[in-house]
Amino acid sequence: MNAPTLNPRKAERAVPARLLLSLATALALLAGCDSEPDSHVVSAPPPQTPVTTTTTTTVQTPVVVAASPVAVNAVVVAQPPPAPQTEVILARPSPDHVWVAGYWTWRNNEYEWMAGQWVIPPQPNSVWVPPHWEPEGNAFRFYEGHWN
Repeated sequence: MNAPTLNPRKAERAVPARLLLSLATALALLAGCDSEPDSHVVSAPPPQTPVTTTTTTTVQTPVVVAASPVAVNAVVVAQPPPAPQTEVILARPSPDHVWVAGYWTWRNNEYEWMAGQWVIPPQPNSVWVPPHWEPEGNAFRFYEGHWN
């Protein structure tokens, strides 16, 4: 038996059709790969103890320039802050710089670590009073750091 012969015109049309089919398949596969999954940067580990409810209250209070803590847009949170993180303190940039240690703040309904840094005080004899959390009833109030 002889092998079937193709009409030369049909053979010419068959190759482009296969090529188009291959290209369409490749495009369909690539179309599903055009987006990346959402990624999130986490700057601090979650609190050690699981918490089922969290209450945040923002209160406007006046700024008082004194040695006592300053509560501006005070944040009151139901759960205690995590333990401070250990920081690597780099070389002091100049004798005028003062190290301001890192601390936990409250953002987007969770604790977030703010890294320490070297800063130049506003006045030559200024002393940095670090930010801190104080227990208040069954909650914790955040007090901003300030220069004295």
